[in-house]
Amino acid sequence: MSVIPFDQREGTIWFDGAMVPWREAKIHVLSHGLHYGSSVFEGERAYGGRIFKSLEHTKRLHRSAELLDFKIPFTVEEIEAAKELVLKTSGLQDAYLRPVAWRGSEMMGVSAQGNTIHLAIAAWEWPSYFDAATKMKGIRLDMAEYRRPDPATAPCASKAAGLYMICTISKHRAENKGYADALMLDFEGNVAECTGANVFFIKDGVIHTPIADRFLNGITRQTVIELARRRGVEVVERRIHPEEMTDFSECFITGSAAEVTPVSEIGPYRFTPASLTKTLMDDYLAEVQPKAQAA
Repeated sequence: MSVIPFDQREGTIWFDGAMVPWREAKIHVLSHGLHYGSSVFEGERAYGGRIFKSLEHTKRLHRSAELLDFKIPFTVEEIEAAKELVLKTSGLQDAYLRPVAWRGSEMMGVSAQGNTIHLAIAAWEWPSYFDAATKMKGIRLDMAEYRRPDPATAPCASKAAGLYMICTISKHRAENKGYADALMLDFEGNVAECTGANVFFIKDGVIHTPIADRFLNGITRQTVIELARRRGVEVVERRIHPEEMTDFSECFITGSAAEVTPVSEIGPYRFTPASLTKTLMDDYLAEVQPKAQAA
């Protein structure tokens, strides 16, 4: 990825209904979203000029905002059009898109019901999260100290910025120890997800993955489950205890950024990326590519 700071790049960003110069897309330091985490976002990829599952992402953005008790002042259709405009204006065929909505600066305090809701959409070049060589080897994950919160204490179905605070801490600590990421447990000590990706395991040709009711049910996660079932592969969604990782032969993670990435190690547990993981990697890449138009 480019080392140019994100606030110093060139281009344009869609901001509250208008395309503005990239460096002028700014908010005030007293914005509620900055101080209290009242912000939601999406991470999306475009392949060959087409945003993969764009509508699903936009609908989830609206749902995320509703779970934080605010309404985005742009319809799903308007956001879809805005994303297409951003992608076209960027001149990129393969890109990462980041829509983000947040409470503004009219009121500064826990209560901010009168604050304006803002929406911005940016796009930039972002290659595969992990390079091909690393993918072939499988990445190494640490075990995170922090756990995903109890759904009774936080809106876990929302892609809310505030929920990623412990993810950043956990990923930084993992990276400082030489790992690529960290696996987080849920509030009861079951396997949950990575800091920004869902996790899958394979044993005897059957895929096992945690039930997505205590963390975000990723759109890539749902896609991979569908791809596996198309091939007749059994997918079991259940609670997984950490010690069960001893018995799994393969492991991979999924996300819009990570796509499908094999895992070779999680703390003391070891896995060997093999044929089923490779098949799902290939199937996912084929799925995201724009289909040829009929003559």
